[in-house]
Amino acid sequence: MNREVIYETKGMRATDGAGVQLVRVFGNRTTDIYDPFLMFDAFDSKDKSEYEAGFPMHPHRGIETVSFLSKGEMTHRDHLGIEATIYDGEAQWLTAGSGAEHEEMPGGERILGAQLWLNLPAKDKMSAPPAYHSITNKEIKEFKLEGGKLRLITGKYKNEEGWQGKHLPLDFYDIHLEANAKIEIPVREGWSAFVFTLLGDVTVGGKLISENTAAKLGEGDRVLLETKESGAEILIYSSKRLDEPVAWYGPIVMNTQDEIRQAFEDLNAGAFIKERADYSN
Repeated sequence: MNREVIYETKGMRATDGAGVQLVRVFGNRTTDIYDPFLMFDAFDSKDKSEYEAGFPMHPHRGIETVSFLSKGEMTHRDHLGIEATIYDGEAQWLTAGSGAEHEEMPGGERILGAQLWLNLPAKDKMSAPPAYHSITNKEIKEFKLEGGKLRLITGKYKNEEGWQGKHLPLDFYDIHLEANAKIEIPVREGWSAFVFTLLGDVTVGGKLISENTAAKLGEGDRVLLETKESGAEILIYSSKRLDEPVAWYGPIVMNTQDEIRQAFEDLNAGAFIKERADYSN
C-alpha cells in the first residue's frame, strides 16, 4: 500500500550556533507527530558569512545527531580532541548517549544539507556511551532508479544493508531524480517515516510538496515520488516509533524534567561526561 502525506511542515528561517543561517523544519512542537525524529534543520548557502562561524563546542545528552551534506564540508571535533571531516554526499553520526561535547564547523564554497536529531530509547539515554562515525562515500551504496538514483546512507534498502547505529535503527535514503521521473520507494511497514524535499518540488504520494518541506507519511510499505519540469533531491528517513515521554531543553533530550535538571547540574559541576567516548571514523 502506498503511503500518503498526513502532515506537512514548511521550514522557517532561523539562526543557530555562532550565527549559522539555516531552515528549521520541525522541532519541539512536533515530537509526537514525527516520533522518534525530534528536530530537523536544513541549510543551503553560498555566502560563507552565513555558515563559517559554525557550531562551537556544545553538549548533548539523550539523542543521536545525523548530519548530511549534499554539498560542502563539515568538520567534527569533540571533547577528546578527535577531528573528522566529511565532504559532498557524506554524513556524520554522533551518539551523544550519556553525554558528549562536540563542535561542527561547515566549510566549502556551498553548504547544502540537513541535520536530524534522532531520539534515543529511555533505556539507552544514560547507558549508551558517546560514539562518532563518519559515513563516507566509500561506505555508501548507490542504486540506479528509472530517472535517477538512490544512495543508501544508513540502514537497509531492499536486501542491501549500509552502515547502521547501535541503538534505534534508521533507514536514510538520499534520492536524486531527473525531471519527469516517477518511482516507488519501499519503506518498512509499521515504521515512522517522513520525506524532506532538499531541492525542488516533488509530488509525494499524489500530493505536491514544495522545496524545504517535511512530509510525514501515513501507513504503508512504499511511497510514490514524482517530479515534473525539473529534477529534485529528496531525503527519506524511517525508524521505529518510541511512544515515550519527551523532556527537552536546549541540547538535552530526556524523558523527565528531573533528568533535565540533573543534566544541567552535571554540566555546572563539571560531571557531564559519564563515560570515555568510543570514537571511530
